[in-house]
Amino acid sequence: MLLLYAKLFPRFYFQTFYIAILTDIKQNILNCDFNKQFVMNIRILTFNIHKGIGWGRTPTLDKIHSHIQELHPDIIFLQEIRGSQFEEISSEIWPHLSYGKNAIYRSGHHGNAILSKFPILLSDNIDLTLRHYERRGLLHSIIKFGSFEQTLHLLCVHLGLSIRDQLKQLKKIVTYIQSTLSDQDLLILGGDFNDWTGSATKPLIKGLGLQEAFLHCHQAYARTFPAWAPLLKLDRVYYRGFHASCAHRLLQHPWRILSDHIALEAHLTLKNVNEQ
Repeated sequence: MLLLYAKLFPRFYFQTFYIAILTDIKQNILNCDFNKQFVMNIRILTFNIHKGIGWGRTPTLDKIHSHIQELHPDIIFLQEIRGSQFEEISSEIWPHLSYGKNAIYRSGHHGNAILSKFPILLSDNIDLTLRHYERRGLLHSIIKFGSFEQTLHLLCVHLGLSIRDQLKQLKKIVTYIQSTLSDQDLLILGGDFNDWTGSATKPLIKGLGLQEAFLHCHQAYARTFPAWAPLLKLDRVYYRGFHASCAHRLLQHPWRILSDHIALEAHLTLKNVNEQ
């Protein structure tokens, strides 16, 4: 019928068809936020690498390096990384890195590290230590990313083992963020919180208004420890100013034998200005 109509009234038909297409395009534009054309996606990895020691006390640093390289995330938060390892592990991944020394001993030292696709402008390491035998820290790095060079604060943390220590350290983190960043500043806070009781929910989500990627996507924190039979929910990716479109545990072989923790990956999308 349409074909017959087009043959009988070709000019009128194609004019009508053209107007309909333009109307549809106009409606799609009206229904979309124009800023969504400039969506910025960031892939985050957080991983406690246990000093490069995996299942059965097997050295795994080379495998960690190759599998992170294969995954190719934009931002990488590493905990329990030796000072002699962070440059080696960043080789051929991203040239921009920062390291925060926490524990010092005769054979060396270890701490937190951030590897970034984007240039790191500034870094600082905040001491969260409460016991001399359990050195902890918060590594803070600032980057510029995206076409509009937005400022993003990256915070990599490793908290203590006791609930009492965690609460004190979380309070210090909240105070630091409130005194150093504005409420509008973009931030990603990732790492090993050792938070098997959910102590971080109140200060970070209810207090600071952050969101957590796995909790947002799956309505529960990720079980990440021990890697061979994950039961405890220790590792997190908190954020502000983003949407979490995807979050998952890297459970497949060989990831689960590379450390005593399971690595977490999260995909974050920058919110539009009028959503923040």
